[in-house]
Amino acid sequence: MRNLLLSLLIMFTASTAVVAEDVSAYLTGEHMDAKSARKKLKSIGYEVLTTYSSVKDGHTIVFTNDRLKAEGAKPKRAHAAVLRLFVDDKEQMISITNPVYFGRAFMQDDYNENVFNAELENLSGAFELEGSADKLDSDDIAGFHFMMAMPYYEDADELGKGSQGELISKANGYKKGKNVIFELKLSDNSTLIGYDLGKRTKKFVKKIGRANAAVLPYTIAIEDGVASALAAKYYLAISYPLLTMGQFMTISTVPGAILKDLEKPFK
Repeated sequence: MRNLLLSLLIMFTASTAVVAEDVSAYLTGEHMDAKSARKKLKSIGYEVLTTYSSVKDGHTIVFTNDRLKAEGAKPKRAHAAVLRLFVDDKEQMISITNPVYFGRAFMQDDYNENVFNAELENLSGAFELEGSADKLDSDDIAGFHFMMAMPYYEDADELGKGSQGELISKANGYKKGKNVIFELKLSDNSTLIGYDLGKRTKKFVKKIGRANAAVLPYTIAIEDGVASALAAKYYLAISYPLLTMGQFMTISTVPGAILKDLEKPFK
């Protein structure tokens, strides 16, 4: 029965070469505490980078492995190097970023179905999971944007320029590095940094849904002498695919606030 459920989950979240299917952004499961979740992730070969308080009574565990790091080391693909598990102690559930969904989003034309399906299978073999209601058609994920004139994946915000070492030092030096949640070296010219936004800025999670609090921490890619971040209007929308225009308007000032927070270390 477990193998049957696993097969059905993979079929549900992945697309085929013939027919496009809906892909859930998140995989939800029964609640466990953060310590138990970290232990389970490590038991199936993941490296836990951090456990971050993303919302009141909730923690995001950021994790990776060698396969994900190899994918993230490819040019302009650093954000695909990590996955996230959100432990919601308030709503008594867990939510994991679906590697197939975010793999398609962040790898674009470099998406390797075998790699990200393997990650899905690995997670589904350890956790009892089902797809979330947040989903997109598989053919729409790579080219996703919220609406006309809104940014795509490739429309990243440039935060600063300099040598690789200088940019990493600036990120770690700002406010004595307290905003740096994790630092993951992907190659000699590529590093992914988890960054803590300001208290007021990150309150948007309360407005548009704590279930997707794995959206935090924000990440900064430092690659080939440029520090950049996914445009907030793109990243929030791809992370909240059920977001309506009305909901978006309630956080209309947030994308600008996010950019200001991320630029501060590199000025």
